[in-house]
Amino acid sequence: MVSRLPAPARLVAIGDVHGDIAATRAVLRLAGAIDEQDRWIGKDLVVVQTGDQLDRGDGERQILDLLERLQAEARAAGGALHVLNGNHELMNTAGDLRYVTAGGFLDFAEVPGVDLADPRAASAPPPMRGRLLAFAPGGPYARKLATRPVILVVGDSVFAHGGVLPAHARRGLDAINAEVQSWLRGEGEISPDLLQGDDSPVWTRRYCESPGPADCAVADETLGVLGVKRMVVGHTVHKDGIVKNCDGKVWCIDVGMASYYGGHPEVLEIKGDSVAPLR
Repeated sequence: MVSRLPAPARLVAIGDVHGDIAATRAVLRLAGAIDEQDRWIGKDLVVVQTGDQLDRGDGERQILDLLERLQAEARAAGGALHVLNGNHELMNTAGDLRYVTAGGFLDFAEVPGVDLADPRAASAPPPMRGRLLAFAPGGPYARKLATRPVILVVGDSVFAHGGVLPAHARRGLDAINAEVQSWLRGEGEISPDLLQGDDSPVWTRRYCESPGPADCAVADETLGVLGVKRMVVGHTVHKDGIVKNCDGKVWCIDVGMASYYGGHPEVLEIKGDSVAPLR
């Protein structure tokens, strides 16, 4: 997994979609990525989705399958679709299914490669077992998640679901991504500080919940270690639209577009040094 990629001519970032397939389609169209038939028309466009496709809505499997297909179509056209893992993807793999809807359990009740007699699911109610095992470490959908990064640099921007702290930058993006991916494949453990807690790259809200000068100084330090100009993150909902913090060094792009939150589709467009929301 390469954690650092060159800047494209046009880069678009998309926040949390939480099981809402209609919002996912709408925001990809807003980005200029797909047509009305859900086919890639973005040519050499690069899109980064910052995690949390799962939970709170019934369209998760459709979303995962759509994004997987579009990744291949984008590559063939000379573009790219990079999908990050957020806290809800890692929660599902850790067996935390608190935010799964009834439809979300039904959708994964039967998944090829899942043995419902697997003892790891013995204590779970039968309707939950398929979902639990599909996303358990080494399960078919966990292995799909294992192809994705947690933190990604594209050009002058670093992307993560929650945020990147100086300790993450010094630990190394390749090392963090490799550790999480190994755990998702069922080949190793994950550090507790990556999986959960206020200092996890998929959980921290430091930069998007009314950050003060001290928080912006931490962002500055992170950007300096990574050698980039800005950070783009999801996770913290701002239903009024994308928020720019720390003099434009941090962009908070979770606009609560999923029906659960009642927000609206919005994306962040980056072209060279020009950074602007589109809605």
